[in-house]
Amino acid sequence: MKREAIREFFRRLHDANPNPQTELEYASPYQLLVAVVLSAQATDRSVNLATRKLFALAPTPEAMVTLGEAGIADCIKTIGLFRNKAKNTLALSRLLLERHGGEVPPVREALEALPGVGRKTANVVLNTVFRQPAMAVDTHIFRLANRTGLAPGKDVVEVEKALLRRVPRDYLLDAHHWLILHGRYVCTARKPKCGECSVRDLCGFRDKTD
Repeated sequence: MKREAIREFFRRLHDANPNPQTELEYASPYQLLVAVVLSAQATDRSVNLATRKLFALAPTPEAMVTLGEAGIADCIKTIGLFRNKAKNTLALSRLLLERHGGEVPPVREALEALPGVGRKTANVVLNTVFRQPAMAVDTHIFRLANRTGLAPGKDVVEVEKALLRRVPRDYLLDAHHWLILHGRYVCTARKPKCGECSVRDLCGFRDKTD
């Protein structure tokens, strides 16, 4: 996709949704961090259902440590891999208290040093909370970037770097949310909704649906 088409691509996504937001529910940077950790291989809807109960009991790292692994697991048992996620949630809460005074650090290396926090999770937090130009490439963005020709790449890191180079600077801070939402609801995996797509004419996908 050429530079002019990419700018128009994001202009249209912006005009349709000027202030895109994550669909995960949270009331603090800490809660977003936990929600993103829990969202691995789970839907945002299922995570929200679990965290409503979890955050009511443990809205802070201190409260999460007090709740304990068994209590965390009981709250999130409806989502996949809940036992491992409960373990990681407890461990990252302890480390936040020990190393960062209970605050979520605005630094990638510090975030990735926390249990259960990988590059994608760190990117979500850096972008959503700290408004840094980070690009969290999930399955939706990876598919969309390759399918449309926006930023092709053989793996998520390659796509991430390509997007950071190619997305116009004035759209970069919100590009992550626009792309996730477009991939989740329009440019879907099995049968993309090309007939409903606002950027259809800019897309390089050859097998468009009606």
